Amino acid sequence: MKTGLALMIILLTMNVNAQKMNKKIEDKSRNKTLLINKCSREGLVSFPEFKESFDAEYPIYKADSVTLDSIKPLLRDIKITVVLGTWCGDSKLLVPHFFKVIDGLGIKENEITIIAVDGSKKAEGGILDGLKIEFVPTIILYEKEKELGRITENPLETLEKDIFHILAKK
Repeated sequence: MKTGLALMIILLTMNVNAQKMNKKIEDKSRNKTLLINKCSREGLVSFPEFKESFDAEYPIYKADSVTLDSIKPLLRDIKITVVLGTWCGDSKLLVPHFFKVIDGLGIKENEITIIAVDGSKKAEGGILDGLKIEFVPTIILYEKEKELGRITENPLETLEKDIFHILAKK
């Protein structure tokens, strides 16, 4: 009986946690529905306000294949966190380009954490604690939980070149 109860509690906990993914809220300051907290790629790219820019921007971004080839050997133990606003013009431009780059690198979705913020650049439950997010989008690269570097709002050169420079320093 205890085993059955424990299993039920685990399943309920998993269900509650799953419900938090791709959470939508009404942001009264922007008079818009936004995504908040952790998101899946599918949830993000199918969110109506984000989908339009994703569908336009993803296919037109041409990542530099030579730079991508230079990055691939540097990807061992790398995790990435992307903090964005579904309301943010820079996020709507840069994040589709980011997905084009990571697709070219073969990075799997489980190596990326996507966090959507409200108009005040906040999320719920402390998931941004310690990240020092001032502007979105912010792309943070980690190796074994140590921050290697970040791209904030816009790359200095291109996404792939900035990623290469961050990883080449490690």
